[in-house]
Amino acid sequence: MIYCSSIYITASMCWSKQQPRPPVHSNSLEAFICRREKMAAFHLRSISLPSRSHPLAVNIEEQLGKLRASQYSSIGHKLSGLKNLFESVDDFLQLSFAQQTISNERQSQSIENAMNGSLELLDICDTTRDLFSQMKECLQELELSLRRRKVTDSSFTVEVDAYMVSRKKLNKAICKCLRNLKKKEKNCTTATLDNNSNLENMITMLRGVQEISLVVFESILSFISQPKVKSSSSGWFVIPKLLQSKRVSCEVEIEVNEVEKIDAELLILKSSKDIKVSQLQNLLKELEAFESSIKEAEEDLECVYRRLVKTRVSLLNILNH
Repeated sequence: MIYCSSIYITASMCWSKQQPRPPVHSNSLEAFICRREKMAAFHLRSISLPSRSHPLAVNIEEQLGKLRASQYSSIGHKLSGLKNLFESVDDFLQLSFAQQTISNERQSQSIENAMNGSLELLDICDTTRDLFSQMKECLQELELSLRRRKVTDSSFTVEVDAYMVSRKKLNKAICKCLRNLKKKEKNCTTATLDNNSNLENMITMLRGVQEISLVVFESILSFISQPKVKSSSSGWFVIPKLLQSKRVSCEVEIEVNEVEKIDAELLILKSSKDIKVSQLQNLLKELEAFESSIKEAEEDLECVYRRLVKTRVSLLNILNH
């Protein structure tokens, strides 16, 4: 029985080897290829999930770090960094996984906060740009009035006082904007993220962008605001012997900026009885140079504003599709 069984099994195996394989029908082949394509597509989707190690995300983190470290950089450098940052953010928002994450969480409080934050940045940037434009106009009016006067005139009190009145109004608006910025910085927090790591990474990134933007706007507005230390008699800001030392003396020495330097020179011009031609010419050159830097900052702010608009449009398009 065992021998017969062995023969039977061997015979069966030989028969199976001799039999031709059943033909592969075209429908079966197409189904096989379709399954392989679906598996490949699934694999591609799985490896493209949002991650903090994505090149664009890494680039944004690096730019945020540079802006945080740019405390003592020029206005132009800070605004240039802000322009590049928002351009990278917009590129990030074009990625499919970023759009899918935002679209899936459109009802999330975190997404709503991000949208509100983008609108606030637009408003702040527009206000900052307008304040720089007003500063430029103040300088232009002062330059024009100084050119009309003769050096032989005994005093430039009228021209200087008119400038300071305009600057005082402008400074009040700047201080109001700075107070609002400080409040927004304190309120820039993250809502509960419902344990969604993809959303958490994205919201953390967007919040970081908003926070550093507020810091940059505060920094550049502080540049054109007047110092807080005033002279009790004239209402002018106390900057004694600035032209010689280039420092402010008011219990603690602090480095002065162009606004403070020009204010000090105008104070000297106002109080001088004997004004030299070279003195007035040097002041006009400094006013022109400062006006040029203000104009450049105004143009940079316009570029930042356009980047902000583009980013907000990208967010709105994602939520509306």
